[in-house]
Amino acid sequence: MESINKTLSGLAGREDFQKRMSAMKAQIMKNPDIQKFLSEHRTEINDEMINRSLIKLYEYIGQSKRCADCPSLSECKNLVEGYHPKLILQGKTIDLKYEVCPMKEAEDERKKHQALIKSMFIPRDILNAKLEDIDLKEDSRIRVVNMVLSFSEEYEAGKHVKGMYLYGSFGVGKTYILGAIANELAKKKIPSMLVYVPEFMRELKSSLHDNSLEDKIDAVKKVKVLMLDDIGAEAMSSWIRDDILGSILQYRMLENLPTFFTSNFSLKDLQSHLSVTQRGEEEPVKSARIMERIKYLADPYELKGRNWRER
Repeated sequence: MESINKTLSGLAGREDFQKRMSAMKAQIMKNPDIQKFLSEHRTEINDEMINRSLIKLYEYIGQSKRCADCPSLSECKNLVEGYHPKLILQGKTIDLKYEVCPMKEAEDERKKHQALIKSMFIPRDILNAKLEDIDLKEDSRIRVVNMVLSFSEEYEAGKHVKGMYLYGSFGVGKTYILGAIANELAKKKIPSMLVYVPEFMRELKSSLHDNSLEDKIDAVKKVKVLMLDDIGAEAMSSWIRDDILGSILQYRMLENLPTFFTSNFSLKDLQSHLSVTQRGEEEPVKSARIMERIKYLADPYELKGRNWRER
């Protein structure tokens, strides 16, 4: 330690070192943020404190504040990515405190937002859907958006708030709207799960061999807000209808867990579809039971418009 102090003392006595320090101080004192800080604390700061803190002050002026000089978080120019310096008084010196910058705050919020939306077999672009991007030329779309806004305002855990059974032709944007709903709910810190039903049912069949069936069903059963996309497009069997779909909907009905659906079928047509199994067995009573649960959980909304998949 003694040798370091001797070295520093020796440097301080050198003329070229003094010139560099004087130039550094002149550069520091021209900085508007430094001037503002010194003015705010003029009764507490003297020239000796400034001289003692030159290295820290120089570190401060060389960095971006509030992301002013950083085009993106990945291109952050600061010593610690995502953090910018703030001047503080620390005893008889001026020191730096590093705080999270606006870009990192926004990125952290985006990650929290994404973590609120889980999905099974849903395309990534759907997970980025926004209500404000929905085409509102059709009255049916305006009605759907109004319902979503009302739902997000009325939602309360444990309270019976109905979801939506959204049906319409191929390509009218039903799945996109589910993604937009999920993002709208995430803004309110309401977690949701989007599930593409046909693929989910195929996954469950393969899960019979690896003992993960119950865990997957439970995850879908118990999520705060569930969105079942394309119900009715799956190959129907009595096992899928009664043991899987029936079990999920029964649990959600009893626990007042809001559920959204999309389908190419109206409620009447879905009931007909569910009444006939792959083997050709007609079971209208069992189909009616499923429909009663769906009607308890969601109100029907027909979506009209052009096929967005056609160019």
